[in-house]
Amino acid sequence: MKENFNTYIDHIEPDFWRELCVKEGTLRHYKRGEEFAKVGHVARYVGYVKRGTMKYISFSADGTEHVVGLEFAGEFVSDFPFSLSGVEARVSIVAVSPCDIYCFPVSELAKRMKEDTKVRDIVMRSSEAVFSTVYDRYMALYSKSPQQRYEELASRHPDLFTIFSLKDIASFLNITPTHLSRLRNAKH
Repeated sequence: MKENFNTYIDHIEPDFWRELCVKEGTLRHYKRGEEFAKVGHVARYVGYVKRGTMKYISFSADGTEHVVGLEFAGEFVSDFPFSLSGVEARVSIVAVSPCDIYCFPVSELAKRMKEDTKVRDIVMRSSEAVFSTVYDRYMALYSKSPQQRYEELASRHPDLFTIFSLKDIASFLNITPTHLSRLRNAKH
């Protein structure tokens, strides 16, 4: 069985989230480059990606983009858990390809959390899983070489280079595109 690219999925209740978004959400279409969430605005939805790919982008003070997350079809997209608290997004979530996403309003999810302890528990476990995934990536930046990070990324999603640009993958790995090209060439 192929390991999930985003490991949070292994520790949440994906059927709950998928059913919530697909059965009760609205199917929205995003063009390439269109934003699902925008820095400085509270994200409005949690979504299930039916088709397409997304990237999470943070910006440095000089406006340079940094890819900090990737999402694929069959995964979930959100500025989670910040949107639940009404906190402005620190990232923009942008469609890399045309996307179909089942979107469920965060405001409705927050309301259900107050009314239903089961929903609140699922959301809390999901928040912990997202944190764990992000923390693992953070630790890898300090404890693994760029070569190790590249090899792990390529093994998790072998067709990554057909989906995302070299620049986006390099940014996600926190290396330059030139360095990434060298790493790729060393493997061939």
